[in-house]
Amino acid sequence: MTAAAFTARLRALATPVDQGRQQDHFRTDAEFWGVRMGSVFALAKEFIGLPIAEIDELLRSPVHEVRVGALSVMGKRASAKKTTEADLAALYALYMARIDLINTWDLVDLCAHHVVGRHLADRPRTPLYDLAASPDWWKRRIAIFATLHFIREGDLTDTWALADLLAHDPHDLVQKTVGGLAREAGKHDPTRLHTFLDTHAATAPKVMLTQAMEHLDQPTKAAYRARR
Repeated sequence: MTAAAFTARLRALATPVDQGRQQDHFRTDAEFWGVRMGSVFALAKEFIGLPIAEIDELLRSPVHEVRVGALSVMGKRASAKKTTEADLAALYALYMARIDLINTWDLVDLCAHHVVGRHLADRPRTPLYDLAASPDWWKRRIAIFATLHFIREGDLTDTWALADLLAHDPHDLVQKTVGGLAREAGKHDPTRLHTFLDTHAATAPKVMLTQAMEHLDQPTKAAYRARR
């Protein structure tokens, strides 16, 4: 079970692809092979036991689908019930070491919650606030998206704190995630969602506001939009 074997299997699934269109969609200059995401995820499931060093090799690939495969392996392993604390710690260490390569919206969303969120669940969450202060938008997206793991455990404190910090983020790919995570946390605590919207609706970016309000009724949405 090696990175070379995974890459060869993945390459065999390649189809002709419009590089420019894919690069525009994912906002990256990475190479694309034209492998369907479902096929990448299925292959990752077969390679869930890939050694950390081999996952690292995949992460350093210039091919987008190869990086997707690496992060899919990491997410599947980190979220598995039988994953040991040592293995989870190793996955987290690799993730943070290669965080500059996890720089598209889909790469972030693949496993930030499983790898970063789960590892930090019973640890200080300081790394998330460090990421939230980064000049790199994907690190700020990782910071808030990682808290999805906490939300699923009924722990909302850091989601709201980070949402408040990032409510006026200048990047639309962070704005969307802040709104989405506020919406998810709001399912557990609607009152806190309204407090968040009361604080930020008048000045926050429209993208963030739209995502956060998605499940509210139309009159309430209209009232918050009227504050802008």
